[in-house]
Amino acid sequence: MTKPSILTDTFGRTHNYLRISLTERCNLRCTYCMPADGIKLSPKKHIMTYEEIYTIAKEFVSIGVTKIRLTGGEPLVRKDAARIIEKLASLPVELTLTTNGVIVDKFIEHFKKCKIKTLNISLDSLDTAKNKEITRRSYFEKVYQNIILLVKEGFLVKVNCVLMKGFNDDEIIDFINISKELPIQVRFIEFMPFDGNQWNMDKLVPLQDILSEVHSNFKKEEIIKLEDAANDTTKSYQIKGYEGTFAIISSVTNPFCDGCNRIRLTANGQVKNCLFSSKESDLLTPLRSGKSITSIIQKTILSKSKIRNGMDTLDKFSQSDMHNNRSMITIGG
Repeated sequence: MTKPSILTDTFGRTHNYLRISLTERCNLRCTYCMPADGIKLSPKKHIMTYEEIYTIAKEFVSIGVTKIRLTGGEPLVRKDAARIIEKLASLPVELTLTTNGVIVDKFIEHFKKCKIKTLNISLDSLDTAKNKEITRRSYFEKVYQNIILLVKEGFLVKVNCVLMKGFNDDEIIDFINISKELPIQVRFIEFMPFDGNQWNMDKLVPLQDILSEVHSNFKKEEIIKLEDAANDTTKSYQIKGYEGTFAIISSVTNPFCDGCNRIRLTANGQVKNCLFSSKESDLLTPLRSGKSITSIIQKTILSKSKIRNGMDTLDKFSQSDMHNNRSMITIGG
């Protein structure tokens, strides 16, 4: 009988996808990600160095990780981001990243050199004023043009849009329509609760509401349901004749925990087995002491709950207190 992987939990899920936050810093101030008053940054000495990021990533790869996504904050604002990307690209993994797209144009040739083919870009409104309201900055045109540039340069671009009722839920069809000519995937993400983001159920735009809007604007025969991979977080669709696709990530109303293969490493070296769990395991301190981190990783994986840190119903989830968890910017998207 084959011995279970160190990355396999008690429910048979194997975690071969590592998301690494490079920094808690960001050049935007998105309302759903960062509290209005900002955050207290970890001291620089508590942030992983590029060598430590590589060492930890290499350990994960040695025990079965096959995909690494770099996140933040905004990963590209880190001064040694290019060096980190190049170092991680030497590992036998699929390497990608999530970015707000503001300075992504400066890294295009570096991405190509490092064989990065897919990028996730955050964009929550196609309206300049609303985009400024949610990001607290004025970068809409730059980001939109960078999305077009990335497509022209041959990258697969996934546009992440966090939907909030009464704010940008009237843009669902507008977002889908930008996939008519652009071969991108627009991904609608249900608004999720994190410390300081003023979440409540009234702001949620659930999966069924999104689909209702789609069916109200397109004929049934025009809406094509695409096949989702085993570990996909998305339910994917395409409008007949459109170059691109759209998808829905329903973490709140229709969680995909059964197929979860993700584990997160924060910028200050804490590993989290679930986005909604406040529990963390310190990898950085033992690493700096010259100790093995493998047993800590295994223990973290084995302690993972079956569904959303034990919040297995929508009622439990809506009544949960997320103040014990981090704000999204310090977890890594």
